[in-house]
Amino acid sequence: MTTSAEPRSSAEQPEGPLSADWRVRREADQQAALPAGAAVVSCSAPYGSGGLGRHLREIADALARRGQPVSCICGAADPPRVGPPSRELLAPAITTALDPLIRLSPGWSTWKTGVVFDAQAARALPAAEQILAFNGQALAQFRAASRARYGSLSLVSATSHLRRVLRQYERAYRQYPIERSWAGHLLRRNLAEYARADRIYVSSEHVRESFLEEGFAEERLTLFGLTPDPRYTPAPAPPASSTFNVVYVGSLSVAKGVPLLVEAFGRLAHADLRLVLVGGFGTRGMRRFIEAAQIRDPRVRVELGDPLAHLRAARLCVHPSYEDGFAYAPAEALACGVPVLVSDSTGMKDMIGAGRNGMVLATGDPDALTDAIEAAYRGELLGG
Repeated sequence: MTTSAEPRSSAEQPEGPLSADWRVRREADQQAALPAGAAVVSCSAPYGSGGLGRHLREIADALARRGQPVSCICGAADPPRVGPPSRELLAPAITTALDPLIRLSPGWSTWKTGVVFDAQAARALPAAEQILAFNGQALAQFRAASRARYGSLSLVSATSHLRRVLRQYERAYRQYPIERSWAGHLLRRNLAEYARADRIYVSSEHVRESFLEEGFAEERLTLFGLTPDPRYTPAPAPPASSTFNVVYVGSLSVAKGVPLLVEAFGRLAHADLRLVLVGGFGTRGMRRFIEAAQIRDPRVRVELGDPLAHLRAARLCVHPSYEDGFAYAPAEALACGVPVLVSDSTGMKDMIGAGRNGMVLATGDPDALTDAIEAAYRGELLGG
């Protein structure tokens, strides 16, 4: 087996996406995209934590680089994260008749978290000129900001237009009927936020296209491109391993394409292949599916915690999502020098040059995914 799919060292990183020059240009574009004046940025995620928290931090950092006053309203972190002036909010213990359903449903849990955070954040809004709030948790804040005569209301869409998300998640469920999508619970709220926002910030051309397809005017959409955290860098030396690790990072769900990946991987019989799933279960159905897969194939394992070490030990990263507005995980893999396979429903796909750092595959196609993993294993995926 050849080794052309091994991670590159820092000195070998190619120019283009994720190079030092690319990051400088991307950060300059971020600053230019944002409104002038004192701003509030709000998100229910802890500052800098996970994909949403990282997205929040990128916006706050870009405002700070411009020298603008910026306040963050965000979920509480333990331990507390270092950031700009912020107010961390912990959702109170509100009991409702829906709580038994909420405990069993990630969708209802997401809905309740967004509604409660939105109400709290609306009460906590400081004096400012602009508000940038994340979709699904912005409606009460927009109303409060309007009453306080903010200059503009901006929605940060962490996903594609929710109608596209719903279509894609339903497609995933038809292919792998293990768990239902959560997104339907949020449609009415998102549509109301879209209508109320003066501007919608999108993280990729993929997201932008989804809003244009729904009839939004181009002038209401502003691209705010994202970057992986700078801590994601190649390992000092190629990993010394007797196995070819295929790594996935993210929630273990149908919508993220995890059953598709397990199916595609299972078709390959190479004894030194390993599938490392770094993430947590959202439903009992997915837990049962993965546990059954591990019994059938002991090469599959699940890990929790910081993905950096797993990415640095990877020979390939796969992100076969049915819909992702950006997808930090495969971008972080690229930053570590690891080639990636992503679906064409993933926003960061524009960072991938076929034959150079990975491949973009048709969404939901297990045959194409199996062939691509096999090509990477044989050292045929990259041009050099």
